[in-house]
Amino acid sequence: MGEPRILVVEDDARLCAMLTELLEGAGYGVAVARDGQRALHEGLAGAYDVILLDRGLPALDGLDVLTRLRRSGVTTPTLVLSALGNPADRVEGLDRGAEDYLAKPFDVAELLARLRALLRRHELAAPALRVPGGVLDVTTRSVRLDDGGEVALSERECGLLEQLARHPRQVLSRRELLAAAFPEADDQGVVDTYVHYLRRKLGRTAVRTVRGLGYRLGAAT
Repeated sequence: MGEPRILVVEDDARLCAMLTELLEGAGYGVAVARDGQRALHEGLAGAYDVILLDRGLPALDGLDVLTRLRRSGVTTPTLVLSALGNPADRVEGLDRGAEDYLAKPFDVAELLARLRALLRRHELAAPALRVPGGVLDVTTRSVRLDDGGEVALSERECGLLEQLARHPRQVLSRRELLAAAFPEADDQGVVDTYVHYLRRKLGRTAVRTVRGLGYRLGAAT
């Protein structure tokens, strides 16, 4: 479903620019957050395959960002990239929810290899995403229904449903869903259109409207 997307969370402007150039050159789509609050917002709202996370951030510490993401049900694989590299620091990072930890200064080839390994492990261990009436398979872009049937989805329908399913207890705004599932679009009305398509395929209560706030995953019919 397109190039892997990485969220780079780094407050050092030069290092952030270097990482962005490196990762884009390796074929990744890159988004940047320069402080902890922005990182938390992007992590909650965006569809990223990996988060590359610095610890010492303005506004909110990197590990606090990670803790809040995990408590909110966000399972995006995270590699902590930090100048704090002694064993106790690495243990703390892993205990707080990181899948990997790399100390600065780092070797570029090693960083890229670790990112590839994270992506492979995530693809192999991707959890089943429960949706109303069945299970979403993002690989085949289909919902395997509890009654044994199957519903095929378009790429955009699948992307939208995946976002809702990854945050089943959260209300996501139209703006957040637009950024996560339709990054190439700029009209929030596209979200409403694809919510309509999903309801038509999975039932009217598959996606719930929360008036004035946005949408959340609904219930089976």
